[in-house]
Amino acid sequence: MRPEEIVDFAEALARITASGGGPKALAAHLALAAGGGVLLEDAQWRHLAAAGSQRIPASARGVVESGAPGKVQRVHSGELHVGWLALFGTNSKPDAELMLRLTAAAIGVELARDAVGSRAKKGTLWSSLLSEGFSDIAAAREEAEAHGIALAQQYCIVVLECDATGALPAVMTELRALAGDVFHPVDAELGFLEREQSLFVFVPAARAVDAANAKTAAGLLPRTAARRKSELRISGGVGTVEPAAALARSGATAAAALAIGRRLFGSPHVAAYEDLGAYALLYEGADSQRLRAFASEVLAPLRSYDEKHQTELERTLKLYFNAGQNVKTTSQSLNVHRHTVFYRLRQIGEITSRTLESPHDQLTLRMAIAIDELHT
Repeated sequence: MRPEEIVDFAEALARITASGGGPKALAAHLALAAGGGVLLEDAQWRHLAAAGSQRIPASARGVVESGAPGKVQRVHSGELHVGWLALFGTNSKPDAELMLRLTAAAIGVELARDAVGSRAKKGTLWSSLLSEGFSDIAAAREEAEAHGIALAQQYCIVVLECDATGALPAVMTELRALAGDVFHPVDAELGFLEREQSLFVFVPAARAVDAANAKTAAGLLPRTAARRKSELRISGGVGTVEPAAALARSGATAAAALAIGRRLFGSPHVAAYEDLGAYALLYEGADSQRLRAFASEVLAPLRSYDEKHQTELERTLKLYFNAGQNVKTTSQSLNVHRHTVFYRLRQIGEITSRTLESPHDQLTLRMAIAIDELHT
């Protein structure tokens, strides 16, 4: 490609941008000039535009991750990664890669402008939901629809922070992209809100399985980042599931889980509020009503099982703790064989989803019993 042809190509890109043609027109110009197929995707590999007569795959992700045929260029705006531009069917075309880079630079400016405006508007919506700034859910839904968002009935908020080198905008963009990959809502889109160094992810959780999947995906985030050779060291907290009109508690519990998890487990680690048991009570300085509710929640599975099967698991647990975790003394108090006590302790762990070998879980169970005894 002669220097004058490079200048002509670059000037054509500038004219398209100045006339408001946007990313689609820029992609079409590249396809025509390079004689290939062009695919434009955002940073999360979602389709934005396609052009050209060549056969184009559904995504260029395979080119990057598995070496499939094609040329792919990251689209940046400054240090922000805002998309992917791919060119197919031009392996023999001279200077196709140069045209790809020039077009990616022009598209980066356009995508960044669109992304910043859209992100700011959506961020206002999620910020209002987090602070419960809407008068009612109808007002929230109306505002969401104005931004093209189908608001879910319930959300589980995940708060993420990370230790990484580099400018904060680039770090947050990478963190947002990673979160977008691992959380997969079915009927509604993810919400994102950046506050200083924290990224709030609003994960739709209409069903119990959605909340469970969000918790699992969040817990695996540090491993996922490491597997992708990312430098992000992610810490996070998973909040409670709350209605869309009452998300302040989900945000508060997510922030508490992040703070407690860092102190207990260090970084990188993502902790779920519902798994922190007694530590959440101690961190928040819970009142007597919250303490009673906590004890009831922890002991409810045992009481339900005892009532249904006419067993004595709750009594066994209390005697076991009172005996200093001595199985022999516990068996004598219950007038049963010590193997029966071992069996019951295993049952208790399975039913409560806690293990008596864990100091954290043991503290939760001990506190629940102590609180129950004080308030009954």
